[in-house]
Amino acid sequence: MIRPDYLKKGDKVAIVCTARKFSKEEAELAIELMNSWGLEVVLGDTIGLDNYQLGGTDQQRADDFTKQLKDPEIKAIWCARGGYGTVRIIDDIDFTGFVDHPKWIVGFSDVTVLHSHIHNLGVETIHGIMAFSVAKSLVDSRDSLYRALFGQEISYTIHSDRSNKIGQGQGELVGGNLSILYSLLGSVSSMNTEGKILFIEDLDEYLYHLDRMLHNLKRNGLLSGLAGLVVGGMTDMHDNAIPFGYDAKQIILSITAEYDYPIVFDFPAGHGEENLALNLGREVKLEVNQDRTQLTFL
Repeated sequence: MIRPDYLKKGDKVAIVCTARKFSKEEAELAIELMNSWGLEVVLGDTIGLDNYQLGGTDQQRADDFTKQLKDPEIKAIWCARGGYGTVRIIDDIDFTGFVDHPKWIVGFSDVTVLHSHIHNLGVETIHGIMAFSVAKSLVDSRDSLYRALFGQEISYTIHSDRSNKIGQGQGELVGGNLSILYSLLGSVSSMNTEGKILFIEDLDEYLYHLDRMLHNLKRNGLLSGLAGLVVGGMTDMHDNAIPFGYDAKQIILSITAEYDYPIVFDFPAGHGEENLALNLGREVKLEVNQDRTQLTFL
């Protein structure tokens, strides 16, 4: 995988809308954070645009993202917020020259569209807090994004959940929001996960939706050849009046029962209180033991 140059003080970071709208006033805390790291923020043309839910029309959002990709002074593109809308523009973004002159693309949730598509171009990206997230993000989440952007060593150790599947695995870390990965199946943006460690997280889904999405990933071969599975926050899951009968962990364990790779639950990344930065496309080692789990970026 191609790794963009790490940032250094004085570099420029662009904030753009690929999905939901984001105002200049909302950007203030994100600008302060980047400035505290010695970075200069450039607000994209879509910041402040209002097209119902979206930060501008599809064409405006695609053009803004392309503009930042082409600008040699911009060293990273920080997506303003998620919601919905990135899939509407992914085929209109011009990635010509991006592989030769890559830059960091940062975000999570709906930005999984970009993570997955860019992974197929062979370039690393960063799954982490967005500009909108700064106001409610924990210090650890912000610090982890700093380390990812500036090339510092990253290794996460957490307490093991009793539902974990013990073992070790090594491979490229891929993934993101489960609903988005599910929606990309069959398209040019869908990834090959063979031999890789898959990260998934989701928000505000019904348990039977979770079951359906994972069965579809399985039927498409995305779960069979993994080196490991990292399950982040399955936040605010819902059930029907007649219970589905399984919680999120039980659903995942049931669908992956025939596979022998390690599985870790409750990894602190996603829509929960903590959202640690993950360098997607990076080779990682996953060690799941009885008492602790360690994810080390190599």
